[in-house]
This record gives sequence, structure tokens and C-alpha cells, in this order.
Amino acid sequence: MTSVLYDAPGPKARSRHRLFGVISVVVILAIVGFVIWRFIETGQFSASKWQIFTFARVQQTLLDATGATLSAFGVAAVGSLILGLVLAVGRLSDHPWVSRPFHWFTELFRAIPVLILMMLLYYGLPPALGVKWPPYLAVVVALILYNGSVLAEVFRAGIEALPKGQREAGLAIGLRKSQVMQSILLPQAVRSMLPVIISQLVVTLKDTALGFIVTYNEILFQAKFFGSQVQYGTPIVPSAIVAGVLYVGMCLILSGLAKLAERQLRRSQKVAGPKKGAPLQATQAAQGAAETI
Repeated sequence: MTSVLYDAPGPKARSRHRLFGVISVVVILAIVGFVIWRFIETGQFSASKWQIFTFARVQQTLLDATGATLSAFGVAAVGSLILGLVLAVGRLSDHPWVSRPFHWFTELFRAIPVLILMMLLYYGLPPALGVKWPPYLAVVVALILYNGSVLAEVFRAGIEALPKGQREAGLAIGLRKSQVMQSILLPQAVRSMLPVIISQLVVTLKDTALGFIVTYNEILFQAKFFGSQVQYGTPIVPSAIVAGVLYVGMCLILSGLAKLAERQLRRSQKVAGPKKGAPLQATQAAQGAAETI
């Protein structure tokens, strides 16, 4: 069976693909083995370099740093979602005097790297405005501005990807523009763009690591501090491994919760009846009107 865009590989091609796959696996295993061997040779797995992480106070410090990371992420995630929705709705306005400022705001903060935003908020604003921002506030505001601008484009793309008949049908049955957006367009757009939203929230969680530049007491800041302890053999690699495990664990938990929420949304969409709420009724009415039109 063949198609326009893809030809099914024959026996020789399949054999060649298997050979390339085996070679790739061998090369990757060789690289990983070489790295582990060098770590062993340089004593990165020796007890002296890992001794610092056996102290209860160090473990408590890492636990506090993890809490600080999650605290910054939680506020930044909620703020980014709210800002993204506001910017997306503003950009979709029919009035140019409303949409253009939102457009330029989104493009500006989407183009500035998060690290530069943090440094401007922490090191740049205090001398210029005579105020002193705490590191936590600089990290959270920078993450909200950047990720909110990115999510604004995600929401806008999701809304504009919906059939135009959805909006027209909502207006045809007497709904206001705000009701059409709230009851018909946004629920469908969020549901369809949920994987992209989840991916951006994972990026937000990882970007909290940039807070060490502005002395925010998060995981990477503490890992850098512990890795510079000469009396324990300067355990840079063990500190990086510990920090990496913590970040990977948090990202996996976030992805698992997001997938669970996505399954719940899809399940509720399938089993929801006509009496489950006004948004669903409005959506179904709009879809029926669109079919009629």
C-alpha cells in the first residue's frame, strides 16, 4: 500500500532501517558508557563527593528550595494563563485601537528572553525607579510576562482555528460577543490546545531555574552553592545530578496531572448531558445553528 506522501518500505529498506537503528543504539550506549566511565574515573560517584547530601540540614535546604521553586511556578502559571487569556481576547477585538496595543505588548514580551527580563526587573529597575524588588517578585513577574505572551498566541491560534460558523451561529441565536467567547469559543479552544498549554507550563517550571541569576533561593541556586563546597571535594556533578532529578520529577508529576485533567475533560465532554450547564447548552445551540445555516 502506497500513498502520495509516503511509500511503504520494502524488505531491503526495512533491513537497512533495522541496521541503522542498531548502530544508533550502540553509539548512544557507547557515549553514555563513556560518560559514566569518566565520572567513575574522576571520582564523581565516590562517597566523599556525595557526603554533603547525607546531612539533614542539606536535605531540608533542598526541600525548602523545591518549595520555593514550586511557589514561583504556581503563581507564574496562574498569572500566565490569566494574562494569556486577556491578551488573546484583546488581540481578537474588532476595534483596532484595542487590538493593536495588545498585539505590540504580546510581541514585545514574547521576544525578550526570560533571563533578560529577570535581570531588568531585579538589577535594572531599582536604580532607575528607586525601588527594590525582591528576587521572588522579579522571577514571577518575568515568567508571567513572557509565558503569558506566548500563551496569548496559543489561545488566539486555538480560537481562530475554530470554524467561523461557531461564532456566527452564536451571534445568530442572540448571544453577545462576550457570551460567544466565554460559552462557545474559549472552552473548545482550550480543550483543543491543552497539550500545547501543558508544554508551555512545563517550560515555565523549568525556567524558574533562571532565578539563580537574581539570587532567588531555588533548586539550582542551592545546587550551585553545594557544588562549590571545597571541603567536600567540590561536588559539582553530584549537585547537578540531584538538581536534575528534582526537576525531572516535578516535570513528570506536572505532565501526569495535566494528562489526567485532559482525560477528565474529554470524559466529561462525552458523558455531559444537555443539563450540565449553560456553556455546554450554548455550544450545542451554536453548533446546531451553524448546521442550519
